[in-house]
Amino acid sequence: MDDLRNKENNKDFTFAKLSDLNLPVTFRISQLEGIRKPRSYADILENPDLRFAGVQSEGLSDLYVTCQLIADNKPLTIQYRTGFKAFKNSYTWNEWITFPVKYCDLPLNSQITFTVWDIANPRTAVPVGGSTFKLFGKKWTLRRGKHRLLLWPGQEADGSMDTRTPSKIGGVKDEMGRLEKLVKRYERGDMPKTDWLDGLTFRKMEEVHAAETEKSDNLYLYIDLPRFDFPVIFSELDQPSSSTQPQSQPNIPTAPSSAINPKDNQPTLNIQQDVHVWQIVDPEIGRENPVEDKHRRLVRSHRSGPLDRELKPNAHDRDALTAILNYPPTRLLTPDDKDLIWRFRFSLTREKKGLTKFLKSVTWKDPAEVKQAVEVVLPLWTDIGTDDALELLGPTTVDARVRRFAVKQLARSDDDELFLYLLQLVQALRFENVAGDNRTARSGANGGVSTPASKEDSALAEFLVERGVRSPTLGNRLHWYLMVEVEDKVNGRMYAKVAFKFMEKLMEVEGGATRRNLLKRQGELVASLSARAKELRSSKDARPKKIEKLRAYLADPKNNFTSMQPLPHPLNSTVEINGIIPEKCSIFKSNLSPLLLYFQCTPKESATPAPGDESDTNGSDPSKLEEYPIIFKNGDDLRQDQLVIQLFTLMDRLLRKENLDLKISPYDVLATGPKEGMVQFIPSMTIASVVSEYTTVLAYLRKHHPDEGSVGTYGVKPAVIDTFVRSCAGYCVLTYILGVGDRHLDNLLVAPDGHFFHVDFGYILGRDPKPMPPPVKLCREMVDGMGGAQSPHYARFKNLCFTAFSILRKSANLILNLVALMVDANIEDLKHRDVHGQLQDKFRLDLSEEEAIRHFEALLNEWSYFTVVMDRIHDIAQYWKS
Repeated sequence: MDDLRNKENNKDFTFAKLSDLNLPVTFRISQLEGIRKPRSYADILENPDLRFAGVQSEGLSDLYVTCQLIADNKPLTIQYRTGFKAFKNSYTWNEWITFPVKYCDLPLNSQITFTVWDIANPRTAVPVGGSTFKLFGKKWTLRRGKHRLLLWPGQEADGSMDTRTPSKIGGVKDEMGRLEKLVKRYERGDMPKTDWLDGLTFRKMEEVHAAETEKSDNLYLYIDLPRFDFPVIFSELDQPSSSTQPQSQPNIPTAPSSAINPKDNQPTLNIQQDVHVWQIVDPEIGRENPVEDKHRRLVRSHRSGPLDRELKPNAHDRDALTAILNYPPTRLLTPDDKDLIWRFRFSLTREKKGLTKFLKSVTWKDPAEVKQAVEVVLPLWTDIGTDDALELLGPTTVDARVRRFAVKQLARSDDDELFLYLLQLVQALRFENVAGDNRTARSGANGGVSTPASKEDSALAEFLVERGVRSPTLGNRLHWYLMVEVEDKVNGRMYAKVAFKFMEKLMEVEGGATRRNLLKRQGELVASLSARAKELRSSKDARPKKIEKLRAYLADPKNNFTSMQPLPHPLNSTVEINGIIPEKCSIFKSNLSPLLLYFQCTPKESATPAPGDESDTNGSDPSKLEEYPIIFKNGDDLRQDQLVIQLFTLMDRLLRKENLDLKISPYDVLATGPKEGMVQFIPSMTIASVVSEYTTVLAYLRKHHPDEGSVGTYGVKPAVIDTFVRSCAGYCVLTYILGVGDRHLDNLLVAPDGHFFHVDFGYILGRDPKPMPPPVKLCREMVDGMGGAQSPHYARFKNLCFTAFSILRKSANLILNLVALMVDANIEDLKHRDVHGQLQDKFRLDLSEEEAIRHFEALLNEWSYFTVVMDRIHDIAQYWKS
């Protein structure tokens, strides 16, 4: 079985690349066949010049052949002709022609024209026949071996793309053509060789050849091309490729050093081995290998099920399984990996990390295998982690029963944890829609077909609606996530149905009518602010005039902004507002003219913090806030910022679980539409403004929190310096992992209490408008705020970075799966990008923990004065804009 599989693999993947064929184009003109007897004497009397034509004589004449290489209707070489030769028994040249063009330089549409000439009179030659021969076949392979070209009588080969003299005519079959194809297969070794039978066969073929030639009126020219042991595939020039080959790619053998069989004194070719994999057109790439399919059926026969229940892996298999279970979710499984997992599937049911790998090993187009996997093995599996449950809700899971199992695992999460994943779970509904509605299911990772439930039976939709009805905070955020997706052109109707079902369920619970009315009032508030923001943005008034109009509009009693019934704020439903303070509102200096709005809060004696928000960014209890400032933007897509802040919040929680508080302050962001949304405003200053007004960050912190008696904290309260150092470490690691770009001193902020944080996430996952951005954003002003690179605070900052990076690497699968669920969410930086590859490269899961720390330390030490120069250039650009 293995020998058969290896032979099949070699047939599929062993070939040479045309760009490596650094030899001139060479071929041999063999012989002409099909010349008939001379015309009658009446024809010669009518045209006396025919007496000079060799083909009209009783004996042989002196014919010659011209040939030329042509592409795109243009000649690539001059016309070549065979030498003079006196024929005796047949028109056989056996002459090699070499063009001054190399194979590697040939275009795909290269053709060679052949024209056989005869002498019509002492100074004139007439064409006996012509033929145009294509050098490349239908599968982009260079033609090789012997070929029989049809000559069109009396015509010269034209060599055009729509040639009138093709070397072969489609649909025309003759016995010699069929036999010659069989001979080619025989010479390539595709047919078994038996000496005694081969001799009989070839003698019979000579008889058939003679008979066919006698009765045929066609002219044929035989040529020989170099015989390659492997197909030579047309390929463009190599593009720069990554230094590492994907681990999921099979080991593809390359052509050996001698790819041309030196027969009949034909030229030989030396091709260097190429370790890179290049892309070719393979018409059989989507077809199944019958040998592998039979092997899989034998290995995974349902009859072996009772025996497999008792199988236990030995030490070698256990190590192999452990390695497979530790694969990141982006790595594909090889056939051997899948077979190993299937063999020990029952013993793996106790491994919580093994379910996703087991489901990837299932062949979903095999009903018997799917039935055994889903109905027998899946119910036996132990509870899995949240990261694996999220992976099962992605686009590659097409079986509704598996998705229902994943939802069941998520049901164990409390409201706080579920709030962190809610954005991705709403996005996962689009894959439920693809799987359902009785339409053609989306193909999974194994090319299988799902057995989906209908959209109304979506377990994920029912789960989200149920939890949203149970928790007002979850329900409030779920409502706004659905409202944004309702405007999606592809899945908008599906999201509208889920939103309608959520409203229906609200009316069935106590207090649901009140909650539904509050959501309606939130929508009206957002619509009013959006209309006003759009009007002010399009206005040509000066900024002071716009601010005056905004305050007048908010202060107008008929608009009901200064005094309103208590309402949960859409951005943070635990904050209850009762109006807007017009005199404190303003408009930022920006092209989009975002609004700065101060909401008046209604203090509550007891309030439950929002899930994921143990406290606000200033460390205060939301229930005791008197004002809640926000920035309202119209004309800006905040979904990317919303995603980044959500991931910051998640990673902060992961760090806190390990008792590492890095004082991360992820402000609230909520997109209320595809081009509008709200951002929590935090009183702070950009580092650019700090440097301009206070010279250094230390001076700024010392101004707000002085401590004359401090030792080693440079006149600043120790808690403030500690907050600054920790928050700098946290954001350095977080922004590095997400590849946040366009970092300059205007989007790095510092609050008076020492909280350092980033804003404006228009570039993520490695995108950056500036050349050569540093992987870790650490500017000189941040280091000076810690007391310099030689201070003990900077040393502690580095240790905090290393600890945080090590902790987050342990949850890499969770972060990878969360971002993967957002790929189809119409977020700019997630479109047409290798999201998994970008994130996985950041975690460096291929390294040990110590090696990963050393790698991050090397990146941390790369901050240099080149960063200072780029920040200075940005400052100058901002100055000229203002």
